[in-house]
Amino acid sequence: MREDAYPKAVDPSKVGSYPALANAGAGYFFDEVLEYRVWCHPELGAPKVSGNDDYFHSFATYSDAFAFHKATRGSEEPLVLVRQLEHVNEPKPGKYVHVKGERIAEWQCEWLKRGPRQPGQIEAMIKKSK
Repeated sequence: MREDAYPKAVDPSKVGSYPALANAGAGYFFDEVLEYRVWCHPELGAPKVSGNDDYFHSFATYSDAFAFHKATRGSEEPLVLVRQLEHVNEPKPGKYVHVKGERIAEWQCEWLKRGPRQPGQIEAMIKKSK
């Protein structure tokens, strides 16, 4: 995906207000982009903000997050914080469960290329897997 093709945060006024701890990956589908995060690691050369603890900066757009990453030593490539109102759990390989309810997760940005969840997508995925 091109940098400018990534969706912007659904509510830029809330960027930076979400908890640091979130679920990691999975779920297959997303409903909203909340923010993009660039994690910084002082042990790898990032500026020390809170001793040697890792920290992140939040952005409303992927392009701003990526520019910060490129300019900041000791930083990771951007991740995206997404809201999932429905998602797929895979308790064991090939076994998919449709889960309804809010879930906040950090994802790899390239997973956004599938686009936001559309009606019937989860049911179709589970049916196809059987």
